[in-house]
Amino acid sequence: MPASGLLRYPYEAITQNTDYLQIRIFHYERSGVTGGPKPPAEGQAFDVSNYVSNKAKVLDQNGVIILPMPSNIQDSNSVSFESDSLNAFAAQGVSAVQSLMKAGGTTVSDFLSGSGTNTDDILKGKPGNQAKFKDVKEGIEFFVKNKQQAQNALTTKLAIEAVNLFGANVSFNTLLARSGGKILNPNMELLFNNVTLRTFRFSFKLAPRDPNEATVVKSIIRTLKKNMAAQKAENDIFLQTPNIFKLTYRKGNQNHPFLHRFKDCALSDMNVQYTGDNVYATYSDGTPVSMILNLTFKELVPIYSDDYDSDDSGNEMSTGDEQNELIYGVNGNSSTDVEGVGF
Repeated sequence: MPASGLLRYPYEAITQNTDYLQIRIFHYERSGVTGGPKPPAEGQAFDVSNYVSNKAKVLDQNGVIILPMPSNIQDSNSVSFESDSLNAFAAQGVSAVQSLMKAGGTTVSDFLSGSGTNTDDILKGKPGNQAKFKDVKEGIEFFVKNKQQAQNALTTKLAIEAVNLFGANVSFNTLLARSGGKILNPNMELLFNNVTLRTFRFSFKLAPRDPNEATVVKSIIRTLKKNMAAQKAENDIFLQTPNIFKLTYRKGNQNHPFLHRFKDCALSDMNVQYTGDNVYATYSDGTPVSMILNLTFKELVPIYSDDYDSDDSGNEMSTGDEQNELIYGVNGNSSTDVEGVGF
């Protein structure tokens, strides 16, 4: 059975006013090929005033680790945009081809279903079918109107391909600029390209002060190492995805009222420096006097706009008025009406 429970450092009382980072461990499950990972259930709710650490246990699924607030708290959101260009000749060609393909698809569909018109009707140019080829007609008229420019562009393109066979490195616009002092208008603009995934890096200074804290620190390190590792499956033929982590900034029993939230994360990198003060020093039982724990978490899915309309439990977020102003602490410490800056 997976070992659940709680580990915390430092090993001391946690009150309703204590701020800390909570790390929960969950089994990785899929929602289908394109559905992404399933969001884990929240599981047991701990009362911070009665936290008891499983100091000698290595936790697995549903385990909870509590660490002090890191010193480098920050978030960075980004969206990928890239410049793109499409000249007039290419734009007209794309428009004509799309219209032709759309008209052809409609004709085939009508023919197979026994409705609509046949090919002869289209060729005869009946009024109901002329609209299908409007864009094609406009595209042809564009090339006829700009016949000379199109011929020059085609000639230039063929000349470039011929010259480059002999090792030259001549581009289309370079030759146009040299011969006519002009280039094709690229109609350049910045276009949305992709979403991004966020990465979070934390560093914790661990300095056990007694045997209890030494055991807790050992358990935390081993727990993180175990749950970030891949799992063997089916006679070692396959490997299963490691467990995932849900990170939450907390204030006592509630979510932090201001700091950012996290999507479910994978622990991609972990580094432990056992000589935290750059000097090898241990207690009598071999526990290092000072250690530095570095963790790198990566979110599994991107941030979307509608993520800001729900709280950590997936419920629709409470808002103030029509201007979507957030309500802070209306009912005291309730996490349902305390919403921070979001993801």
